[in-house]
Amino acid sequence: MRLASKQLALSLGVALVLLAGCARGPNPSASSGPPPAPVRVATAETKTLPVEIHAIGNVEAYNTISVKSQIGGTLMKVNFKEGDPVRQGQLLFEIDPRPYQEAIRQIEATLQRDEALSQQAEANLARDVAEEKYYRGQAERYLALAKQGVVSRQQADQTVSDADSRTAALKADKAAIESARSAMEADRASLSNAKLQLSYCSIYSPVEGRSGNISVKEGNLVKATDVELVTVTQVQPIYVTFTVPEKQLPAIRERMRSGNIRVRAIPQGGSAGDEGTLTFVNNMVDQTTATIKLKGTFANGASRLWPGQFVDVVLTLGRRPNLVTVPYKAVQVGQSGR
Repeated sequence: MRLASKQLALSLGVALVLLAGCARGPNPSASSGPPPAPVRVATAETKTLPVEIHAIGNVEAYNTISVKSQIGGTLMKVNFKEGDPVRQGQLLFEIDPRPYQEAIRQIEATLQRDEALSQQAEANLARDVAEEKYYRGQAERYLALAKQGVVSRQQADQTVSDADSRTAALKADKAAIESARSAMEADRASLSNAKLQLSYCSIYSPVEGRSGNISVKEGNLVKATDVELVTVTQVQPIYVTFTVPEKQLPAIRERMRSGNIRVRAIPQGGSAGDEGTLTFVNNMVDQTTATIKLKGTFANGASRLWPGQFVDVVLTLGRRPNLVTVPYKAVQVGQSGR
């Protein structure tokens, strides 16, 4: 009787629980959870991939020329506009040439005077040579007659004295000629220097490149090597300087032994890059940063690279075949690494 009562109570408890569960209905929180994450599948492939070193580089001009005046004077004309491309040998500035032209005329006049003096000294020499020859012959004859007693010794000595004076005159004529020639050489040197100074009145571009800011305008007075008139930067070709960790240096040097190393420079925010060649490896490692400085040379035909610009640099050391590749997003980082 007691066992039957216990079974009846247990059955009633289970029934009440089942009824309570049915009364509450489905759990709303179970259906409000996050949706299932989509899983995409990609195929691992075997490819030949380049071995690359990535770095940040800075573009440098191939040549940077600071144009200054080598003489003083008034800046008469500027033959280009700021920022214009300029050719090698293109006339950039003109300085007032009149003071230097006048100096040339004065030196040319002095040279003509000294040439006339030289010609006069040569004429005197020719005349004195003839006279010295005549008086030397007279002296020899009078000495012979004096020995024979035909003429007195005093007359013979007088003719010898006259001959000696003509010999001295010859030396003076030769000295005058040498002095005139030296004066002419000095005049020619001065004339050459004056013409050189005149040539500095026209300032030409020493390289082909891009002009910068013009610091001195037309009409201003300039002094020799005083201020920079303009800066011309050569951008074709152009350099890109960058640094890599020193641990990469052995691989770079080994690759350089077998040929040129290709370098690609990509402007910030750009997709297309310029191709160049590694042309410089610094002769020492920077101990403060443990990096080595490298430099690539680029033709820069499209002028995409500009001095002072920051670029992404990709240094290609070679290619490795038969590498298993997967999408980059598939690589996860765990406690043991990738």
